[in-house]
This record gives sequence, C-alpha cells and structure tokens, in this order.
Amino acid sequence: MAVKRYNPELNFGLSDSEVAERYKDHLVNYDTSVKTKSVKDIVITNVFTIFNMVNLFLAIMVLTTGSFKNLLFMGGIILNTLIAIVQELRSKATLDKLQVINESKVKVIRSGKEELLGLSSIVLDDLVDLEMGNQIVVDSIIMDGEVEVNESFITGEADTIYKKKGDMLLSGSFIVSGNCRCKVEHIGLDNYTAKISAVTKNIRNNSSEIMKNLNKIITTVSFVIIPLGILLYYKQLSIPGNTSDSAILNTVAALIGMIPEGLVLLTSTVLAVGVVRLAARKVLVQDIYCIEALARVDTICLDKTGTITEGIMEVEEVIDLEDINTEEIIANINSTLNENNPTGIALKNKFGLKENYKVIEKIPFNSAKKYSGVEFKEGKYLIGAPEFILGDHFKKYEKEINKYIEKYRVIGLCKDNKLLSILLLQDKVRKEAKDTLDYFKKQDVKVKIISGDNPNTVYNIAVKAGLDPETKWIDARELDTDEKIFNNIDKYDVFGRVSPEQKRKFILALQRKGHSVAMTGDGVNDVLALKEADCSVAMASGTDAAKNVSQLVLLDSNFASMPHIVGEGRRSINNIQRSASLFLVKTIYASVLAFLFLFINAAYPFIPIQLTLTSVLTIGIPSVVLGLEPNYDRVRGKFMVNVLSRAIPAAISVIISVLVVSLVGSLFNMTTTQISTLTAIITTFNLFVLLYKTCILFNLLHKVLFGTMLAAFIVLFFALNSFFGFSHFNLLMIIILICCGVISYYIYTFIEDKIKTFVKI
Repeated sequence: MAVKRYNPELNFGLSDSEVAERYKDHLVNYDTSVKTKSVKDIVITNVFTIFNMVNLFLAIMVLTTGSFKNLLFMGGIILNTLIAIVQELRSKATLDKLQVINESKVKVIRSGKEELLGLSSIVLDDLVDLEMGNQIVVDSIIMDGEVEVNESFITGEADTIYKKKGDMLLSGSFIVSGNCRCKVEHIGLDNYTAKISAVTKNIRNNSSEIMKNLNKIITTVSFVIIPLGILLYYKQLSIPGNTSDSAILNTVAALIGMIPEGLVLLTSTVLAVGVVRLAARKVLVQDIYCIEALARVDTICLDKTGTITEGIMEVEEVIDLEDINTEEIIANINSTLNENNPTGIALKNKFGLKENYKVIEKIPFNSAKKYSGVEFKEGKYLIGAPEFILGDHFKKYEKEINKYIEKYRVIGLCKDNKLLSILLLQDKVRKEAKDTLDYFKKQDVKVKIISGDNPNTVYNIAVKAGLDPETKWIDARELDTDEKIFNNIDKYDVFGRVSPEQKRKFILALQRKGHSVAMTGDGVNDVLALKEADCSVAMASGTDAAKNVSQLVLLDSNFASMPHIVGEGRRSINNIQRSASLFLVKTIYASVLAFLFLFINAAYPFIPIQLTLTSVLTIGIPSVVLGLEPNYDRVRGKFMVNVLSRAIPAAISVIISVLVVSLVGSLFNMTTTQISTLTAIITTFNLFVLLYKTCILFNLLHKVLFGTMLAAFIVLFFALNSFFGFSHFNLLMIIILICCGVISYYIYTFIEDKIKTFVKI
C-alpha cells in the first residue's frame, strides 16, 4: 500500500491534523540505535553463563554423593550472579536516565511554529531546520538553504560535500557549515544508516585489553575443563581406596578451582560502579570500556574554545581601517548566513540583523578555510581569520594585527584582498581551568592545547589558564606533512591554526609514538580527532556531532570534571589488575595440579568445601574491598603481564608445596584427610602471602582487611574443624607444615625477584 505523502509549505510545515494522521498510521521515526540491554537480557546473560552451567553440573554431581556441605561453593556462585544482575540493573537505570537528559533535540516546523522534538517524535514529511554542528538524524531533502556536510561516518572520507536545494542529506552525516530547511524523506529502518547497520547493530566492538584477555582465559578454561574433568575423575576412581563419591568430590574440587567466575564479576562490577560514580559527577558514559582507556591516558588534547574557555564570545572592539559602514555590512552578512557558532552569535549580538543588501552568493563558514562571507550586489565580503582570507596580502597588515593577538581573537572583515575592519573578540577562561591543568601536571599527564585560532592568541590564553609560560607553541600551517607532524608533536604543547584534519593527524601521531590519548572537544571541527582518540570527551553544550561520536559527555559542560574522570578510570583499572592477580592464582595452580594429578597415583588433595573457605577469605572478600578503594596511579604496561607478574610466584609456590606435601604424606603413610588438611593450609598460607603483598603499602583499610581475613581463617579452622574436613594436628604435621611454609615462602620470593628483573610491578 502506497504511503500518502505531503508537501508542506516552507514556512508552515505539517498541520496538527496531518501530524496526528502520521501518528495514527505509525509513520513516526523511532530510534534504531543500540540501547542498553533490557532487564530480561541482563538476567539471562548473567544467569546462563558457561561457568554457571558448569558449576550447576558440578553441584548436581556433589548432590549424588550426599555430601551437602560441599555444595557451599554454590552459595558464592549464586551471590556473584545476584550481585552482577543488581549492579548491571543499577548501571542501566543510570545510563538510561542520562541518555534521556542528553538526547539531542531537533527543530521542527509545524503549523507555522518552531518546536524542539526528540528523535522519536519526528514524522514522515516533517520540515526540519539544520545548522552547523547538527547531526542529521533522518534522511531528508533540502527544501531551502545550502550546507556543507561531512559524511565520514558513512563513507569514511573526511572531505566535506556541498549540498543545495533538492539534494539528499543522509542520516549519520553532520552539518559542517551553513543552514537549511529540509523535509523528512525516510523514518526508522528506512533511513540509510539503519539499513547499512541492520545486520551488525547489536554487535558493539570494543578495544578493551582487559575484556579481550578475560575472554581468552574463559575460552581456554572452557575448552579444557570438560575433557580434563572426565579424565581426572577416571584417574581418581582408579586410585586404591578411593570410592566413586571420593573421586567425584576430588574432581569437583579441582574443577571449581579452575573457574575464575569471580574475576568476570569483579571486572563488570568495578566498571559498572565507575559508570555510576561518573554519573554522580554529571558525566554520561556512552562506552563502558572507555574507563579502561582513561586509566592509561598520558596525553590529553584540549580544544581551546568551550574547553579551557567558556565558549561564549563577545565583540570587545571594532577597529575600522577604511571608511565603511561596518555595522551595516556585518548585519547583512549575519542575516544572510545566520551562523550559530560562537563567533556568529557574537557578531549577531553586536551588530544585529539587516536585509537591505541584495544577495548574489553565500559562502558558509568552513573550519578548514576559517572564513565565511557573502557576495552582495555591493561587493564580495569575507569575514574570518585575516591570514587565511588575505593570503600573501596579509603581510601588509601583520604588524597592526599583532598588536592585538595576545589578548584577543582577531577577526577580519575583508573585500578584494583588502582588510576593511579588525574585530576584537574575547572568550573568558573557565575559572576551574587552572586547577584542572595543575592536576594533570601533577599526575604526569601531558596537556596539548589545539585550536584553530592564531597560535599566539592560543598560547596567551593557555598561559592565563595555568599552562607553564615556558610552553612552546607553533603555527600548525608549518606542519604541512605527516612527517613534520610526527617529528614535532612532542616538541610543542600549543598548536594554533589547526585544521580539523590536522587535529586527527595529531592524535594519530601521538598514538604512533606510544601515547595513550584523550581528546576533549565540542565542535564539528573536533569530530575527526574525537573519533581517533583512545578516549573522547565532549561537552553537552557542544554540537550534536561531537556528542554522538564521543565516549563520554560532560552533561554540565564543566571542564573541572576531567580530573575526576581520569581518576575514576585509574581507580577502576588499577583495582581490577590488583584483584585479578588474586583470582588467577587459583586458576593457574588448580589447572596445573589437575593436569599433574592425571599422572600421579594419589588422590587429589582438596575437597570443595576447603577451597571454598580459602577462596572466600583470601580472594573473594579481599577482591571486592580492594576493587572499590581509591587508587589513582597511572596504569602502565599490559594487563595480563601486570596480573601474571603478581600471580605466578604464588601459583608456582602453591603447586610445589602441594606436590611436596603429597609426596611426604605418602612416604609417612599419612591419611587422605591429613594430606588434604596440610595442602589446604599451605595453599592458604601462600595466598595470604600474596594478599599481604597486594595490600602493601598498608593503610588502615588494608590492615583491617588482612587482619580480619587471617583471624577469620584461624577461628573457622579451629571452631569448625570437622565441618571443613580438616584433621587434628600431630607433631609430624606441624613439622611438615613449618618446613613447607618456609620453603614455599623462599620459592615465592625467589620467583618474584626474578620476574621483577624483567617486569616492573
């Protein structure tokens, strides 16, 4: 059935009755972008994990033995799952709320009135007004006006495309310059971006090093756990004196030790808590994994306008060099171009609007050429950066202009290669800028100020904002090749007259030099750089394009939030790394021991309940406590290298200690319970050594944590000795325990020292 189409009058739009009909016929646009997961999806993805299913199977096997106390490990699994669900639901509620606050509004003309509507309120054939910085949210046809459009999100090409009346604007692109009124041509899944992303819209790739490594661990363990479990069960069954029930309990103990389910929970919980904490600072996290990138940032690139300055320009003074009516000329330019960038707004506030000149051609502002203009019957006037407009003729006026560039943004009104008037504009430095820049200096984060303004002006504003006066600056027009950019990007910290494409190349050059780069911006000229940065931050007061491409949005547009953002990233990832080492010790030693006991003619020396006690007190509770405490050191090195550097010494000492105890126990004809008791205690001892080293430097929290966990183990060991399957000590066991403890400690420290010679931990 053909859809009825309307051709609304340009200044009237659809009538109320026509809009009502569109709603009735469901011809309303709706957001096809990926949103946060539904409650149902959150529950399903957290309950039906591969490890939960393996643990459930192991629990069923334990049930067949009648040893119900050895099901205690399932309590931790259930608790982990509930915590994960609650935390993700909490994070979802926060994100959904902030996304509504941050949702871009579209200016729609209906019944002759302007309305600001959300994306999902637009109907087919609506008239929509677009201006510089707006994201094009629905495929539309230009009915009036001219614009330059960047379609890099769609085509990958950064070049702008000129569009005029009758041309199609594709959703996903954004307006670089100019303004227009257009008619909505497609809605919902009929939009261009919805079509090209229909297959992959639910797949969101991330560059998280942590999640990639965790997924590798999960994949590896998942691959080996079932065949290894089957082989180990039959091996344990073949041990003289071992019953089927004993073989099951031994095998289950081995397998639950291999599963790092708490590590996945810890990571997702810490990241989710980070999202909620940042939300309290009015920061919208659009990509949860950018928190990891934040932790590694060593260089931050700041766009001057709207970041270290307030982005509200004012015309302070007009200096006429020729006998002209500057006010009338600029008022006519204002009326013709109607630019709503900070400079355009300042000019309209100062000179107003007039329409007494006949327009021949419009020249909308472009970030690359840095000027705009209009050709009237009275002549062609250009307004913008004098050095760009005048070219070789600029030298004639350079001395005069240089008087003002230290204090003002200098705009020139030109005609026929002649400078007619100098306009002096000023933007206020944010009061919080100095404290923020001081913070980055103390945290060893290099700050690069990047701007399209005159480099001398940018330098002076940067110094006023708190940057070191010894900071070196450069005019980016001198960096006209990729090689020059690469060779100079570390030498200078202030860059002026930077084009949007250069901003992008600056980010790439810094990354090639091994830097982890954050970028802040608010304009269309920042979008290309924001896309390339390891972590991108936009101001809510900025353009739709900048907000949509950024991973973080400052909802109050407050630059003072940056230290808290970087600090939160560091806290999250440092604590994940530190706690991950506790989890991986168990996975490493359990996996190796399970494999080795395929070839050792002895019972596997643990039962599930003993490992549950050890894991809760040395890994589970400490990892949660340590995972949420303040920790603001910059993250260095690779995640797995950092984690394994801490985990391997403890894991190897556990493996050697268990093998020694098993061997000595068999030589002295000790009972299975006695051997199990000794291996459980020596394993706990090594894990407490790791916890002790993890807690260094000791603060009050660390002292309380370590002391409480150690005291809890001692009390439970003696108070519930039989419940946990421990035997009572005799003299031989005490001697063996002391000897193994000393040996394992020296093995631990020896391996740790060797690793430290290769890896800084």
